[in-house]
Parts: sequence; C-alpha cells; structure tokens
Amino acid sequence: MSLYSRIVVTFISVVIISLFISYLINSLFFHRELFIEEEVTKHTTGVAELVEIAQVEKIPELFETLSEFNFELMLINEEGVLHSFADPSFIIDRETVITVLQSSKKEPHFLPQNEMSSTTRIIGKPVEIANERHALFVRINFEEELFAIKRVIFFTLFLVLFIGSLLILLASRYFVNPIKKLTDAAKEMATGNFSVRLKSKNKDEVGELITSFNYMASELGKIDKMREDFVSNVSHEIQSPLTSIRGFTKALKDDVIPKDHQEEYLDIIYQETERLSRLSDNLLRLASLESEHHPYHPGKYKLDEQIRRTVLATEPLWKNKNLDIHLELESHHVFADQDLFEQVWLNLITNAIRYTDENGMIEISLKEQANELIVSIKDTGKGIPKEAVPHLFERFYKVDKARSSSVKGNGLGLSIVKKILALHGCSIRVESEEGIGSTFIVRIPLLENE
Repeated sequence: MSLYSRIVVTFISVVIISLFISYLINSLFFHRELFIEEEVTKHTTGVAELVEIAQVEKIPELFETLSEFNFELMLINEEGVLHSFADPSFIIDRETVITVLQSSKKEPHFLPQNEMSSTTRIIGKPVEIANERHALFVRINFEEELFAIKRVIFFTLFLVLFIGSLLILLASRYFVNPIKKLTDAAKEMATGNFSVRLKSKNKDEVGELITSFNYMASELGKIDKMREDFVSNVSHEIQSPLTSIRGFTKALKDDVIPKDHQEEYLDIIYQETERLSRLSDNLLRLASLESEHHPYHPGKYKLDEQIRRTVLATEPLWKNKNLDIHLELESHHVFADQDLFEQVWLNLITNAIRYTDENGMIEISLKEQANELIVSIKDTGKGIPKEAVPHLFERFYKVDKARSSSVKGNGLGLSIVKKILALHGCSIRVESEEGIGSTFIVRIPLLENE
C-alpha cells in the first residue's frame, strides 16, 4: 500500500474510531435526552394518570409535589372552574379548554409557544376526576435538561477531539520516525561517513526512499574509494618517473656515471619524460571525455579502412616482434567521431601487440550481426586471469606487477576506450584464457550506420 493510501486510511480510521468510542460512551449515560417532544408527552401522560387515580382531596398535595420537579399544573372543569396549586404563570383561553375537553386521551394537545420560553412546553390533556371530565394543563420547564444535553454534546465533541488528536499524534510518529532517521543518516553521511545504512520493512514510498538512500550511500562510498585510489595511483605514476629522473640527473651532475654510459642514462631520462607526457595527455583526455564537453564531431566514414590504417600505423611495433596480423574486414560505414574511434582501435591494437609474445598472431575481424557491427581483436598472448577481467577498464588498473614492469603503460588506455565507446552508445567486453590469449569485442549499433 502506498504512503498516500496509508495516510488517508489511517486518518479516516482515526475519525471513525473516535466517533465510535464517543458514541459508546454517550450511549451508556444518555439514551433519549434529545427527543424532547416524546419525553414531554410521556411526562404529561404520567401526570394525567396520577391525577386520575389520586383522591380529590389529595390533588393539591400532588400538585405541590410535582411543582418541585418543574411541573406547573392547572385543572379546569367543563364549567371553567380553575383548580391550581398556586397562581398559574400562564393563561388558558376558553376555546383551548373546550378543545382539550373534546380531544382524545391518547393524543395530548400541545399549545402554541407564542412568546413562551424556548425551554417551556404547555400540554393539555383530558382527565376523569370523580366521574367529571376536566382539562389538565401541564407546563414543563426543561431548561435544566437542555443544559445537561448541551453539556453532553460539549463533552462528546471534546472527547472526539481528544481521542482523535491522541491517535493522530501516535500515527504521525509512525510516519515521521523513518523520515527523522533518514535526516539523521543524511547528516551523518555529510560528515564523510558513507558506511551509514538504514533498515526498512515497508515497501511504500518511504521504504523506496530509504532503499535509494542506502544505494546512494553505497555508490558514494565507492566513489570516495575510487577518488582515494585515483589520487594514490596518480601520485605513484608521477612519483616513479620523477624519482628516476631525479636520481639519474643527480648522478650525471655529480659525474658518478662514466662518460661512455651517460648516453644510456639520458635515454632513460627521456623515456621517463615521455611516460610523464603520456600520463598527462591521458589524464587530460579522460577528464575531457568525462566532462561531457569534449569536442564531438560525428560523421559517416568507412570503418574497415580506418582499422587497416591503424594496423599500418602500428607496423613498426608488430614487425619488431615478428607478429602475424590476420585481417578479415567486411566493408561497412559508421556514423561516429573518426578521431575518437581512431583512439579506440589504436589502444586496442597496441595492447594486443604489447601483450603478445614474439612470433605470435593477432586476428582482427569486422562483421555485421543482428543489426550490429562486431569488431573483434584477438591475440595469442599470456591471457588475463578471470578475477582481473572485471577490473580491466578501471583507471590505473594493471593485471600484475611483473606484467607492468615489462610493458610501458599507465593503466588509462582501456578506461579511455570504454568512455569513448559509451559516448557513442557502443559496448566492449573481454574474453580471455590464461596461456591462450585474449579477445576484445566491440559492438557498434547500426541505428545510424550505413
């Protein structure tokens, strides 16, 4: 159930429960106080029955007793003779007396209120006293009863308000507590603690929010770890050549190195400066690609020709190792940034050459399959351990130290390749087996191609 539905159902339930409890409490104490007319009729009928069964000489005493209960009585016979306990506060005209005398005993006659108080009723009813018909008029003042009813209503409303407020307060805490915990966790994470996690058993919007928060904290923790690793790796990649350059230049300056070996050490210094230059270029290129402001100029061109040119450009490298290059390229056009794609093929082919032993073979193919262009670059090198494959495209990642020492690289080439391919909506995956070789497979969608 969604949070919105829960709030609606909860508050409706709170109101219903409050009203139900109030109704039960009122029902225990007040049953028919609001039915004034019915009560007045019942009282008048009861008084009439008392008057009829009372002895004639006891009627004044009865009237006096009933006056204590806010009953004012008047008895008029057919001749108009008035019988009353005291001077009556109301006057009955002759026509009304006749009407009451001629009416049925079952139906009392209510006199018009006119200017009487709204809490007063006068009822006429015929009675038989000593075989003589009389008109009995009863004036009832129910002001106290009305005040009691108002007090009941006030108490009921207050009870509804109190019970409803109490239940809503408890229900609100149920909804607010997860938000409060989420706020506290966000403040904790703002201090740099990305290990904070929240638990939630609900599957509503708050539960989804907590799940998203946990995912965000996890991702931020990974980013923070990547940042630390990045700084560490950059520092290491820069510090290593700088240490070499500093040591060799000091040795040359102090004439520690013999004259006939100085050229060799100068070559090493030059190679280290080139290494720093490549690192700087790759870092700038990667930063530019990730900034989403990198120059992007796609155009239609022949992909197979571009791959052939890249193979020719790397000829000195693979000829030096006496490698056999086997090409199987279908003719296809692509719509992409030609310069960026050239970086992709150059990096992948160069890596294949670097990691393939002498007299090995590299197979490069281009074919169409299921509305995609598949570029495959396969080498017969040492292969990549299975545990290393998922990390190949991470920055500065190197499979092992032995391999890194024999190959000049800084671990950014494949990161740049993946970023360029992602920019074009393409993908890349690796298939490798140690001792046999590796295959890099690039998939290029044909949405805008050809």
